[in-house]
Amino acid sequence: MSTTRDYYEILGISKDATESEIKKAYRKLAMQYHPDKNKEADAEGKFKEISEAYAVLSDTEKREQYDRFGHAGIDGRYSQEDIFRNADFGGFEDLGDILGGIFGGFGGFGGGQRRQGPSRGSDLRYDLTVTLEQAAQGVDTTINVPRAENCESCGGTGAKAGTKPKRCPTCQGAGQVTHARNTPFGRFMSTTTCNSCHGQGEIIEDPCPACKGTGKIKKVRKISVKVPKGADNGIRLKIRGEGEEGSPGAPSGDLYVVIHVEPHDKFQRVGDDILYEQPISFSMAALGGDVMVPTLHGNVKMSIKPGTQTHSILRLKGKGMPHLHGNSQGDQLVRIIVKTPTKLTGEQKELLKKFQILEGGSDMKGPKGGKGIFEKMKSAFETGM
Repeated sequence: MSTTRDYYEILGISKDATESEIKKAYRKLAMQYHPDKNKEADAEGKFKEISEAYAVLSDTEKREQYDRFGHAGIDGRYSQEDIFRNADFGGFEDLGDILGGIFGGFGGFGGGQRRQGPSRGSDLRYDLTVTLEQAAQGVDTTINVPRAENCESCGGTGAKAGTKPKRCPTCQGAGQVTHARNTPFGRFMSTTTCNSCHGQGEIIEDPCPACKGTGKIKKVRKISVKVPKGADNGIRLKIRGEGEEGSPGAPSGDLYVVIHVEPHDKFQRVGDDILYEQPISFSMAALGGDVMVPTLHGNVKMSIKPGTQTHSILRLKGKGMPHLHGNSQGDQLVRIIVKTPTKLTGEQKELLKKFQILEGGSDMKGPKGGKGIFEKMKSAFETGM
């Protein structure tokens, strides 16, 4: 059995619950739903469910995997036996024995079950930082990933070349030892990991000198990664089989590449749109004109209409980020910033004074064939700025 409900929800605790809070919640629910005390039809199922939730959340490594990847991080990495193996039941060991008897009866774990077969390799995480331009265009890159691989000298067995691991005499290769114990609920059989072989069922008498009997060595592998167009902060790219190698005969884990997009000095990403601030002169805001605007796809000519106000937003269609899943593309939103001149020449001041006088509605055109006040202002300000 493996529940699909949220483990924290099952125990009625928050995601930042402490170890003591997890134990307290489990003890209360375990006593409430124990099949020997609760004869409701679904008590047995609930007891197994809360026991699985506790077994995962009380284990630091399993809890970290669950918080990262949810049930996929547990089901894809641990067998039913692994989930409950070495679970610490704290100050209520009797419940651990009860669980051994109940799950042993269902074939869930314990009950003399033999050790598991070859174990799958661990999943790995790699944080990859890319620029906004790379996220927009997509990029193929190579990363160096340190990981555990099977030792070439011993083939991953941990035993020196020419020798083999021997069956554990304590558990006879089962990897577990079964005990009978009397509890307030009756006599139950409990199964614990064998201390002699630590659950492996085998003992290495002559360890491999290359890996010191672990069967694993650390290596750094170059892995090709394809960052898709439109990648955003936090997306995970799964590269199957590029995690750590499993034990001989078992599959490797997967590699999860988490993307981080660097902040840009010019552009700000808002979903699939790009926000950019374009400064323009006072005269261009009043009279209009064309300006070259940088985008993630190159420079684009943009027209400024006469009378454009500061903080106006103009849209460059299709010049934003590509949609991660699809063929469409966001826009670039250009916020206009009108620069008010701070150092004026004498000619500029005179023109502004004339403009102020004429602003009441008088004709702003100059003599026939001459420049109007706007044209003179534009010429003067563009020369002086």
